[in-house]
Amino acid sequence: MNYELRVNPIACAAHGLCAELLPELIELDPWGYPLLMSTAVPHGLVDHAKRAAAACPTLALLMDKGSGDHR
Repeated sequence: MNYELRVNPIACAAHGLCAELLPELIELDPWGYPLLMSTAVPHGLVDHAKRAAAACPTLALLMDKGSGDHR
């Protein structure tokens, strides 16, 4: 199954926890808001991405089932 990440910019409060937990896919802008390097989550990072989404204090990092094949 393929997964994709997205950020709800309205809910995000720039805590930066997502980038600490998933630096392979998320970096922070100068103000501490997340920038996704890729919305597609590689199969080897699915568990880490799920943990990062669950740990977001404002639930602004979301993980959805993807529509394409991102291997």
